[in-house]
Amino acid sequence: MLFFSDECFLMSSINNNNNNNNNKSSEMEEVCFVNNPKMEKLLIHMFELNYDNAKSLQSLAKYQEAAESCNVILNKVESTLPEGVPENFATDYKLQEIISKAVELLPELWKLSGNFDEAITSYRRALLTHWNLDKETTARIQKEFAVFLLYGGVDATPPKLRYQVEGSFVPKNNVEEAILLLMILLRDSSLKRIEWDASIIDHLCFGLSVSGGLEGLAKQFEELLPGVLERKLRYYILSLCYHGMGEDVVALNLLRILLSKSENPNCIKGLLLASKICGENLNFADEGVDYARRALPELQGGCALMGSVANCLLGISLSDEARCSVVDSERVKKHLEALQALKNAERTMIERDPKIIYHLSLENADQRNLDVALCYAKQLLKLEGESSLAGWILLARILSAQKRYSDAEAVIDAALDQTGKWSQKELLRTKAKLQVAQGRVKNAVETCTLLLALIHVQSRRAGVLFKGNCSHERSLELEIWTDLAKIYISLSQWRDAEVCLCKSKAISPHSASRWHAVGLFYQAKGLHKEALDAFVEALGSEDTYVPSLISTANILRQKGNNQSISLAETYLSAAVQLDRMNHSAWSSLGLVYKQRGKDYKASECFEAAEVLKESAPVEPFRQPYFF
Repeated sequence: MLFFSDECFLMSSINNNNNNNNNKSSEMEEVCFVNNPKMEKLLIHMFELNYDNAKSLQSLAKYQEAAESCNVILNKVESTLPEGVPENFATDYKLQEIISKAVELLPELWKLSGNFDEAITSYRRALLTHWNLDKETTARIQKEFAVFLLYGGVDATPPKLRYQVEGSFVPKNNVEEAILLLMILLRDSSLKRIEWDASIIDHLCFGLSVSGGLEGLAKQFEELLPGVLERKLRYYILSLCYHGMGEDVVALNLLRILLSKSENPNCIKGLLLASKICGENLNFADEGVDYARRALPELQGGCALMGSVANCLLGISLSDEARCSVVDSERVKKHLEALQALKNAERTMIERDPKIIYHLSLENADQRNLDVALCYAKQLLKLEGESSLAGWILLARILSAQKRYSDAEAVIDAALDQTGKWSQKELLRTKAKLQVAQGRVKNAVETCTLLLALIHVQSRRAGVLFKGNCSHERSLELEIWTDLAKIYISLSQWRDAEVCLCKSKAISPHSASRWHAVGLFYQAKGLHKEALDAFVEALGSEDTYVPSLISTANILRQKGNNQSISLAETYLSAAVQLDRMNHSAWSSLGLVYKQRGKDYKASECFEAAEVLKESAPVEPFRQPYFF
């Protein structure tokens, strides 16, 4: 048992050390503490008193006082050993144990007291000061700090540079600091320095996802040593990363490996993700159908929400497969199956799912069930609190297909009133097309001009220099200049049309839509040879560009010879195959059949063209957005 005089001696020694600025004296006193068993016992006794006091205050919910009591221990150690605790500091394990517990407890107490700035300071102090902590204790502190930074809802000031080694990475915000800590933990886990903790992966995935660092996350998983993470889980997480990065082919290849017979062919999450990726690419539509159908039996009697998602993905892939079908009967069958799958998704969803409602509206619109499509589109807007740009545009397109142009424009105006300025671009583009459909060409020009000004102002504010063709903003600007050129062509304002075509050429000289507009320009001026060359250039850039297939066929048809008419029929058959709902393609094909004396086929084409024209929207229902 220690006597009061011993404690006074200890306090006196510590105070003397605080007031002594002589380096040699400090080093001698440090050696005294290291090699003096009596002093070590005195330290243990004092630190135990402070630590027990902190724990007692914590149990009484007096977190502020508890933190202050715990802080005394660390302050005394730092003042006595300013260079940190040496590895041979304690001959008795008890002393090191108390220091380790105090270092780990202090930030938790500050968090409980609501003093988050002090908690962050204590975490950094615990990790940046040499306390001679073991690897597991350090790992726990690193993980707790990372979790607090990610989910604590507190903006931490960046670490001070004086704590950093020269040339090292300095985190700029909470997420970067948390990611750095988690990457250190992941490295130590993979090198077997600490026990494996699967939650590190979860937190790292979250941190890198919210910071847009999916490429870095993929790299971390690829660099993990074999055996650290289960191979099946690695395939799935990597596929998620690459899908988020837009590398869908790479993601799909990883999922194919995961879902092979030798790995995990019945992985529900993998099947659903693979079906989702395939549903976004027409080339993989049949594969998407297969994955969704494989997932559905695995979900029988299970989660209703997952079953609803699987049916929705099945409907999307079936719809894509239908649009790729060559045989009419097969296409009709696939469309009906797609609609049924989406209805099954609607029936089994627990709550109204906007994605399912959107695709039900879209599929019905594609099949020209316009009243049903309109009903679903209105449901979608109500469900999302009239905040869905895609919902507003789809509703306007459906109304335009019903030839309710003024109503469609009113919908767009309502959307513009509820949408921020920088999100209005696609709405303005649709409005311009509605104005053209109503013959209000001057208003359409004004709308396009406003849209172009909005794009330019936004690009300057964001400091973006459009020097590539991959930017959505750049693609939208190209389409607007092309649309504006077509308007001027229809007004025979050749000079203005040429200016617009030059602007579009500066953005993308090889764009199929630009070359098509050039062809329309020459065709309107009666220069059919130059127009044909331009349309051929468009097809050279994109051989499935339907407007140029139709325009090329129309020029060839006008030549009147058998070879040209036969070639025109080939182009138009391809156009009809690519876009079954294009009334211009059917009408032109009917003219070709009429020239060739096939009156029955011609009448069928004209009838189809008339029906489709009556329900044609101002822009395709599935035209991609530039949001």
